Amino acid sequence: MKILIIGGNGGIGKAITTYVRDTFPKAKIFATYRSTLPEDKRVDITWLKANASLDADVKHLAKQISDLDMLINTAGFLHDAANKPEKSINEFTPEFFNQNLSSNTLPTLLLAKYFSNHLKAKHQTYFISLSARIGSIEDNQIGGWVSYRCSKAALNMAVKTISIEWQFKLPNCCVIAFHPGTTDTQLSRPFQKNVPPTKLFTSEYVSQQLFKIISKVQPSDTGKFYSFTGEELPW
Repeated sequence: MKILIIGGNGGIGKAITTYVRDTFPKAKIFATYRSTLPEDKRVDITWLKANASLDADVKHLAKQISDLDMLINTAGFLHDAANKPEKSINEFTPEFFNQNLSSNTLPTLLLAKYFSNHLKAKHQTYFISLSARIGSIEDNQIGGWVSYRCSKAALNMAVKTISIEWQFKLPNCCVIAFHPGTTDTQLSRPFQKNVPPTKLFTSEYVSQQLFKIISKVQPSDTGKFYSFTGEELPW
């Protein structure tokens, strides 16, 4: 088995990488980082430098790996030191919007572009992107967080569109989006104040829930959006 984790040194990505290593000891594991090589240089993980938002980086990454059984994209962005999610449309700026699109939407499109041939197999393969329930148009009842919502909605549309094309080109590949819930990571930390302890999850728990879903889905489930609970979410 060969598995590639995009953003393998991030909050959820690191936990998924560890889970894969511990659960599939015979697997060949590849994981990416953007700038600084993780200090934990485990010999059973091949670390590759790549910015998944850059076409040239993803193209080069694809050339370093032959075939794959599973690709999990954990890349994502919510805020930085200068910008927080908008509470109102009056706070909207094109720059922050484009930053969200670049980090939350582009990676899935570029990874699908350059890794489609890697996932062609007679056995089942997986192409998984971490999304967020907040990107569901039907589920949106409170507004706000304009750029993040839009970028995740665009990501969801990318997943759905890729799944339709690959039903014919890669009939054994299951393409899904995954909502991890509110996970205790650097990304969510400024927004955890009003989150009940029972609704704030460890990245290790989220990893376990993702692989419970992976163990059950079939190619016929391609193009679906799943919550960490196993529930199918509306687009």
